[in-house]
Amino acid sequence: MKVAVRTLCAFTAKAGDLDVRFTPAPTALEGQEGHAAVAARRGASYQREISLSGQHGELQVRGRADGFDPDRGRLEEIKTHRGAGALARQPANHRALHWAQAMIYGWLLCERDGRAQLELALVYFDIGSRRETVFTRTLDAEALRQHFVQCCEAYLAWARSEQRHRGARDAALAALRFPHGDFRTGQRPLAEAVFRVARAGRTLMAQAPTGIGKTLGTVFPLLRAMPGLQGEPIDRLFFLTAKTSGRALALDAVATLRRAEPALPLRALELVAREKACEHPDKACHGESCPLAQGFYDRLPEARAAALAVPVWDRAAVRELAQAHRICPYYLGQELAHWADLVIGDYNHFLDPSAMLHALTQLHGWRVALLLDEAHNLVDRARLMHTGELDQIRVRGLRHTAPKALRKPLDRLERAWKALNASASNDGADNAYRVLPALPDELMGALQQAATAVLDHLAEHPTTVDASLQGFLFDALHLTKLAEGFGPHSLCDLSRSRDGRTSVLCLRNVVPAPFLGPRWAAAGSATLFSATLQPPAFHRELLGLPERTAWIDVDSPFERSQLDIHIARDISTRWQHRDASVAPIAARIGAQHAARPGNYLAFFSSFDYLDRVVAAFEAAHPEVPVWRQARRMSEAEQADFLARFVAGGRGVGFAVLGGAFSEGIDLPGERLIGAFIATLGLPQVNPVNEQIRQRLDTLVSRDTGSGFDCTYLYPGLQKVVQAAGRVIRTPEDRGVVHLIDDRFGRAEVRALLPRWWGL
Repeated sequence: MKVAVRTLCAFTAKAGDLDVRFTPAPTALEGQEGHAAVAARRGASYQREISLSGQHGELQVRGRADGFDPDRGRLEEIKTHRGAGALARQPANHRALHWAQAMIYGWLLCERDGRAQLELALVYFDIGSRRETVFTRTLDAEALRQHFVQCCEAYLAWARSEQRHRGARDAALAALRFPHGDFRTGQRPLAEAVFRVARAGRTLMAQAPTGIGKTLGTVFPLLRAMPGLQGEPIDRLFFLTAKTSGRALALDAVATLRRAEPALPLRALELVAREKACEHPDKACHGESCPLAQGFYDRLPEARAAALAVPVWDRAAVRELAQAHRICPYYLGQELAHWADLVIGDYNHFLDPSAMLHALTQLHGWRVALLLDEAHNLVDRARLMHTGELDQIRVRGLRHTAPKALRKPLDRLERAWKALNASASNDGADNAYRVLPALPDELMGALQQAATAVLDHLAEHPTTVDASLQGFLFDALHLTKLAEGFGPHSLCDLSRSRDGRTSVLCLRNVVPAPFLGPRWAAAGSATLFSATLQPPAFHRELLGLPERTAWIDVDSPFERSQLDIHIARDISTRWQHRDASVAPIAARIGAQHAARPGNYLAFFSSFDYLDRVVAAFEAAHPEVPVWRQARRMSEAEQADFLARFVAGGRGVGFAVLGGAFSEGIDLPGERLIGAFIATLGLPQVNPVNEQIRQRLDTLVSRDTGSGFDCTYLYPGLQKVVQAAGRVIRTPEDRGVVHLIDDRFGRAEVRALLPRWWGL
């Protein structure tokens, strides 16, 4: 058994309160520079990054000590911080953890070199003032050995339990049987493809129609692959999705497997957003404010042990465990992520720049497999992860409310912003929206200085809570971080603010491939699956998938005879033809409902278009019940909308394509018998999308398509296919889909629609 020094100490030496109140910390790069600065001040014989290891019974402990000065006989543990006040207010349990790490390294060095005693030093380096604060202890080797043994013994009991669990888990998964009598049509080839790529350590894109059981068809084979009987073992499986409904499907798959194998030794954890898990949103995350943070680490071991008796750690189970032990459910979930076999969460838990699951993978050296559900959403989500913006109005507001010490850097930022706006106005171009040819160096420099000043101020005044100042800081840091990796994959644009006099600066990602590529490399295997991944080259190139990424287009379990498809070649839903299209669309919906009464969904490109067709339809067919999607519907209102679709009912629900009701909902049988899609779903033509189109024209290959295809056509038709997929959910369903626009008759459009439609 192997364990890193950091993991060993985090498990055995953390005690006291949870304390995650906002304290501005150095960035990773600043931390590296701080370590280098400390080492540069030492003598020529100073040793950096010393690899050390030791053994206690069957446990091997490994790690890298920050530095060793052989002339002074001193081992150093270096920590960077910002501001003298931050160090003065450091919680005692944080420093105790640092001493625990230093003492472990101290024993490993004494054992290696045969030393009788050693001086240990905690070196706290202030990245602002460049000052060192040093705390030292001189300890005998025997005292260090006893501390090492104590930590190892405390960890060993858990580690042995984990080893037994891993053995039982792998044995059970190697013998795991499919929970149903047989696979559905298309489910077996999907499962076989997932198993093969996991075993080979490759990446797979799988397009599989709705209704074949994609979730179970991907989770099952990956669990079977985890023991590594025919390949390298997989330590963890991460099921990542874009929506809550995707997490529910993954949990349902686990429940299905457990019903067939009740004793299955598989720990499945559901990660939820902090705002959804927090029990005290009015309190700060530290022991002086929140009762569930007080003594968190003292009660965590019992909660962790109790969790082993709970088969599935979903949101409700984690909350119940947390309540029983009076600790925070959100941070309990974060701790359980270290020990779960299957983690179910959002894309950002592994792909975001600060993703927790990616950090754990690196920390523990795990070999992980990824399952990415509804992967057609991934391009847009990944772009958002690597996009940031800042509104000049916010800076102006801060100048009036910020402490006096921050006025000067904020004034400097405002002057740089005014100069940029002036240059944009004088170049003859439309300054409502423009793409800058390069990063505005003067503005970015002023922004960096302002962010540093705010960081230093907050470090010196941690008890002062200023939401607007912190919000500005987070946005500024995100922008400056994006600026470090800025390149052709992104746009730097400036758009007029709502007041018409100021502007918004945005670093807008267009191609997330450079950011995602290292994440795919960090995973042992990845499978991206969806009903709409056409064309595969689009997703492969924009997401930066490996060259050897495999592709499977799974046959549909449905027959062409189950779905009647009608293309309205005589109707155009283009903007200039909207007025003329309203009456024919209303007539088509009415005629279909009269021919076969039942429940239908009608999708439109905007709420305005929807409202106009509803008005015409209600006037012409007052006898047909109508319900419509409204702007900003609550979860309860969405549930009420769906509740109208009952077996034996009749009427038409009107919704916006790409909204809450065009994917991720299940209305089988008579609950939904048809859909009308009065749009190609093309995103709005506007200055931003046009700049994205132009950039993609220069970046993507011919095999992928044109900038227009990547910006408008592919995303639009993905939404169309998702919406149409609501109609046929089981082999027994029968339904109809009306594709209302003459462009659906074009060969290049039909080529992007499902093969089983037979168009």
